[in-house]
Amino acid sequence: MIIDLARFIHEERPFWNELEEILDRLERDPAFRLGPDSLRRFHYLYQRASSALSRMARLSTEADLKIYLENLVGRAFAEIHETRRKAGRFSFMPWFFITFPRTVRKHAAALALALAITLGGCAFGALAVTVDPDTKESLLPFAHLMGDPSERVAREENGQSDTVSGHQSSFSSQLIANNTRVSIFAMGLGITWGIGTFILLFSNGVILGAVAADYILSGQTAFLAGWLLPHGSVEIPCIILAGQAGFVLARTLTDRSKSLPFKTRLRNVGPDLVTLIGGVSLLLVWAGFVEAFLSQYHEPVIAYSTKISFGVLELVLLALFLVLGGRRTKEAAR
Repeated sequence: MIIDLARFIHEERPFWNELEEILDRLERDPAFRLGPDSLRRFHYLYQRASSALSRMARLSTEADLKIYLENLVGRAFAEIHETRRKAGRFSFMPWFFITFPRTVRKHAAALALALAITLGGCAFGALAVTVDPDTKESLLPFAHLMGDPSERVAREENGQSDTVSGHQSSFSSQLIANNTRVSIFAMGLGITWGIGTFILLFSNGVILGAVAADYILSGQTAFLAGWLLPHGSVEIPCIILAGQAGFVLARTLTDRSKSLPFKTRLRNVGPDLVTLIGGVSLLLVWAGFVEAFLSQYHEPVIAYSTKISFGVLELVLLALFLVLGGRRTKEAAR
């Protein structure tokens, strides 16, 4: 008999929510497996929910809650007694076009935080160069960017710089390596409770904002957009997505609201981290390809309008991919 129904529900609700989270994870990812400790915890939660349902069976009130518990216990029963086939081979297409964008949306709060920090860094870098142009010498890590933007543009457009001297490919490789390293570090530094990820994203934003302000103030906005947009429309979001992964890891380390042990929380979030950094790595390959064969070629070889249009199209397609990817399949499964 339940003497205090409100108190009973208040005390048991966290266990029901925990069981529901595990069931959602199992149903969302057929390849996911619970470890020994997690299996014992899952069985305990199932028994506890079954006991709660039995104790509430005779009550004439709380019909909606009883229906919820019946559904929860039924789902847990089906998982326990299911003969699950071994997961098939990894399939790239569903993983990249469905799982990856779903995972990005699943951790939308971490993505928003990474984006806000990057934009804050951009604003700081742009303001610093605008107020004192000499500060770019301490903000920019590449010697290639230290000179007068107008002089560089003149050399590039006259074919007297990287294209002729053979430094173009090495400079492109330098940028690709830097952003790949930044992306990996952005996720890995989540282990510092997100502090390292914060610093890295902010500093990368400072560099981006300083470069943008330097070229805009020199009247080279078209060159800047034509140079950065083709690869930057993918490369910069990749760094933000890697920062998202870092904050997901940080949240796993710092979250004390759940009764799941740390190892279980880390095991549960592991596939999401692998998916995020795996998707980022593939997108960076495309960004590197574009940088090598398009970004570093300027007028009169390739019109700035063509390069800008291409970059904007990439950015729109990437946004649509992350926002809409996998939604139809998910809705059909419901």
